[in-house]
Amino acid sequence: MSTLKRKGESLTNGGDGKKPKANGSIASFFSAPKPARGAASAPASPAVKFDKQKWLAGLTAEQKQLLKLEIDTLHDSWLALLKDDITSKEFLELKKFLDRETNAGRKWFPPKEDVYSWSRHTPFHNVKVVIVGQDPYHNDRQAHGLAFSVRPPTPAPPSLKNMYIALKKDYPTFVPPPNRGGLLTPWADRGVLMLNTCLTVRAHEANSHSNRGWERFTQKIIDLVAQKRTRGVVFMAWGTPAGKRVQKIDRQRHLILQSVHPSPLSASRGFFDCGHFKMANEWLIKRYGDEGEIDWALTPGVTTKAVAATVAGASVNGTKSVKVEVKEEIKSEVKEMNGSTAVKVTKKTEEDVDSEDEAALEEALRLAEEEVKKAE
Repeated sequence: MSTLKRKGESLTNGGDGKKPKANGSIASFFSAPKPARGAASAPASPAVKFDKQKWLAGLTAEQKQLLKLEIDTLHDSWLALLKDDITSKEFLELKKFLDRETNAGRKWFPPKEDVYSWSRHTPFHNVKVVIVGQDPYHNDRQAHGLAFSVRPPTPAPPSLKNMYIALKKDYPTFVPPPNRGGLLTPWADRGVLMLNTCLTVRAHEANSHSNRGWERFTQKIIDLVAQKRTRGVVFMAWGTPAGKRVQKIDRQRHLILQSVHPSPLSASRGFFDCGHFKMANEWLIKRYGDEGEIDWALTPGVTTKAVAATVAGASVNGTKSVKVEVKEEIKSEVKEMNGSTAVKVTKKTEEDVDSEDEAALEEALRLAEEEVKKAE
């Protein structure tokens, strides 16, 4: 709670405490495209003017009570753009529903203070890439407000493991976090907005908070990025549901990357070789210069950035050996998925992929590993 308190204090003072510098590269490079690789940064674009105190003064007592979480934890850069949406009748009904869940003793995820963590890690003016998720993980110590991400000591779920495999194929220098980790906050801090289309879920009940109003709210977030980040953003939409979220986005202004979902139910049908992580960087560099590149590394002392990655790759085992290792890892994943538990799950289609499947797949992989150990 001390972390939330500090963030709440900084938000009350009009910021998150992690604001980029006025002339910082992330905040400034979007204000105008760079004509050539390595060109100088353009001046920072002006921030949206938002008088939070004046807005608060116009709220009713009921609105202030229902929207306390948004007022305290939604980053001001997003609150300025979403203030009319969160005071809508539909959104207030959503908040009343969450209050009823809490009052009835029903546990839900992520923890309240983490529902809008995506907004604090990735302020609106920092967004460079959007990864569209679906339902939050619904088991303990998993969801914390960033799609696909889990906090330690929770190990990376199957879909995230497959994202690591695809990343390693794009960037041989990529090293998964130690201890099978799945924390993706470094990406969020570098401008990758990881947004689930539903922001809460009842404990151990997948999709239990769907069709309550979150979908409309998160679609507005996606639309705002597409409309107002006029210099261009990369959208990654994996699976049919995510693909529907980006259908109306201007493909001349933005880069839309679509593939099957990284879940083991569908990843073998093209996700491993989709090349999205590298394609995103190639597009960002071409449009904005070197400063547009995302460092996908999650391990201290490692980088996927072009120049540094090339040097590192030459000093280790070489690209070819790494690629073979990745292929073997993929085969291992597929082999482990042949257990009876996994077969039952694979009857679902990629449109139905959710966090309940993730839990079943984790159990299937665990059982498969135990069988392998017994055989040895």
